[in-house]
Amino acid sequence: MSERVIFEATFNPAVKTYWLLSLLLVSSITIVGIPFLIISIPLFFLISGKILAAMSAVVTERKLVVKRGVFNKEEKSIPLEKITDVAMVQGPLMRLFNLYRLSFETAGQSAQGALVSLIGINDADAFRETILSQKDKLLTNTGAFHKEKVDENDDMKLLIESVKRIEQLLEKALEGKQ
Repeated sequence: MSERVIFEATFNPAVKTYWLLSLLLVSSITIVGIPFLIISIPLFFLISGKILAAMSAVVTERKLVVKRGVFNKEEKSIPLEKITDVAMVQGPLMRLFNLYRLSFETAGQSAQGALVSLIGINDADAFRETILSQKDKLLTNTGAFHKEKVDENDDMKLLIESVKRIEQLLEKALEGKQ
C-alpha cells in the first residue's frame, strides 16, 4: 500500500560548506587533526556531494521516512503519532548559512537525544509544521474513529438490553399460559 506524499524535503547545498567549516574548526582545535587535513579535505570534496544527494526526508499521511548514507545506507520510518517533539536548532555557524537542524524525538525512545536529526532542510519551519499538523490530523481522525467505535458499542449495548427485555416478556407470557 503506497501512501500519499504530503511534503518532500529538499536540502540546501550550503550544508556542504557548513560541513567543511566544521571539519576545519574541529581539525584546528584538536591540533592533531591539522596534518590529516591534507587527506580529509580532498576526500571531503569527493564525498560530500554524494552524501547530500543520498539524503531524503518525506512526510506521508502516516509516517516520516528518512533515508541517508552513501556506503552504509539507512532508512528510518517513523510513525507520526509516535513523534513527541520536532526541535529546530540553529547554532552560530548554522546561522551564517541560514541552516537549521531538525531533531525528531519519539515516544518509547530508549536513548536520550534525537532518534533522527537532519541538517539543511530548505524551509525547515514549513517541514516541521507539516509534520506537526499531519500528526494532529492523524490523532484527530483516530479519536473520531475511536468515538465511532464507542458509539457502536453503546448501540450494541442498547440492542442487547432490548433483546433481554423481550426474552423476559416472552418468559412471563409462557409462564402465564401454563
